[in-house]
Amino acid sequence: MKQYKRIFTIVIDSMGIGGAIDAADFHDEGADTLGHIDEVMESFTIPNLKKLGLSNLHPLTKVAYEPSPIGYYARMQEAAVSKDTMSGHWEMMGLHITTPFQTFTETGFPQDLIKALEERCGHKVIGNKAASGTEILDELAEEEIATGNMIVYTSADSVLQICGNEETFGLEELYRCCEIARELTMRDEWKVGRVIARPYIGKKKGEFKRTANRHDYALKPYDRTALDFLRDKGYDVISVGKIKDIFDGEGISEAYKSKSSVHGMEQTIELMDQDFTGLCFVNLVDFDALWGHRRNPIGYGKELEAFDEKLGVVLSKLKEDDLLIITADHGTDPTYRGTDHTREMVPFLAYSPSMKGSGLLPQTDTFAVIGATICDNFECEMPKLGHSLLPLLR
Repeated sequence: MKQYKRIFTIVIDSMGIGGAIDAADFHDEGADTLGHIDEVMESFTIPNLKKLGLSNLHPLTKVAYEPSPIGYYARMQEAAVSKDTMSGHWEMMGLHITTPFQTFTETGFPQDLIKALEERCGHKVIGNKAASGTEILDELAEEEIATGNMIVYTSADSVLQICGNEETFGLEELYRCCEIARELTMRDEWKVGRVIARPYIGKKKGEFKRTANRHDYALKPYDRTALDFLRDKGYDVISVGKIKDIFDGEGISEAYKSKSSVHGMEQTIELMDQDFTGLCFVNLVDFDALWGHRRNPIGYGKELEAFDEKLGVVLSKLKEDDLLIITADHGTDPTYRGTDHTREMVPFLAYSPSMKGSGLLPQTDTFAVIGATICDNFECEMPKLGHSLLPLLR
């Protein structure tokens, strides 16, 4: 019998809490996204996250210990041999990534791939290096607008990204080129986790801004996930943000694209007024894309404060048979060297108005406890990875 009718799982993209057991294997010793944000903020106002037990799970200097938390909380260690968006989300839903996705951070993409991309798309490629999304526009967007060349770049993630000016390159042309890139990068030696369309507007350096018309072309999950098991049994699987892209639509019954993390929370709040049975799975990407990768801890902290305000609305609208889970998919410490994700543990925060208890749960050795807990609640087939925490959430 279902314990909860609706489960809202919100991923604060990149909000690591430090302390990964294997941080040294990733050269990320000392990385601590939440802790280092707390250190640099003059004040840090997150009363609702505090109420759920976040400052008990990770002691902070600007946020007091909560003597009477309303939620359960735990630290989760990732099992995957990776620290990217896809591996984190896929693991949450029961998949174990044992082989990292291809990255081209140090070298750029092979010339054979670039040549094939130019021939198939009809555009000369410029860039072909690891770069910040804003810096590459300042460097090359004027040339792209003037010549019709195509900006291709990567990052520390397993991604191939293509920029296109919405007015001169055109959205449809950008998407067409990305579809070609996705087809080409299905080859094992070029296989990246995602091809990302990065549209922008503006005419000269200093004016360029990326738009909300981004589109991710992800690999399909290599096996069935908790999302498939839910949908197979007729439950609603509603995605908000880039969840649909991350899973390439597999197991999703209804999808909403977000313009920002604040917009994603507004969409979630609107969905709380709908009568559905199943999962609402939310990704809030701005924490990672706007603040973590750009190494802006103050911006990150203020984004968390804005999230916390919306979280207060979510908490007020939760019904007795709703369950809220808040987590992250990896770290991106905005005070750390470089611009890469950081290997960290992530939080598991869980709350329902029907809960009688609260407090610290045992540390987990995989993010997959989330998918297992959801499937257990809805009496679905269980993922191969992870164990259910449902018996503890009472």
